[in-house]
Amino acid sequence: MKPDTDDATGKVRLDKWLWAARFYKTRSLSSEAIDKGHVRLNGLPVKPSRDVKPGDTLELRIGPDTRTVVVKGLSGVRGPAPVAALLYEETAASLLQRSQAAEQRRLAPEPAHSLPMGRPTKRDRRQIEDLRDAPPRGEWNERWSASLDDGE
Repeated sequence: MKPDTDDATGKVRLDKWLWAARFYKTRSLSSEAIDKGHVRLNGLPVKPSRDVKPGDTLELRIGPDTRTVVVKGLSGVRGPAPVAALLYEETAASLLQRSQAAEQRRLAPEPAHSLPMGRPTKRDRRQIEDLRDAPPRGEWNERWSASLDDGE
């Protein structure tokens, strides 16, 4: 696959490179992520039209993960995943941080388990009916007083 770069400078637009390196599914999604500030080039916020060159460091925030990658190659055309993986190298610190975050997410309790699950079961329904049909545990006046007398 022949890299699609500007022959004079050897640079590619950032949004095009992110799309070609398969960080984003479409070029417009990569451009949108850059506009939202999810991508930093050499520690600075950039625009989608900024040129990328080999040796640049990119910080990408994709979902809950933050990746730090070093640009190794240039391409403006989207190719197969094995070829796209050769365009960058993720730093060791970034790999370690992502694996720790993934492990933390794996060990965290499932938020949906704290919610009651849908409709009551047959057993739950029978318990609810038994509570409804049960006689009251004493008269109203025995437990509560609706009168204003102070016991005089």
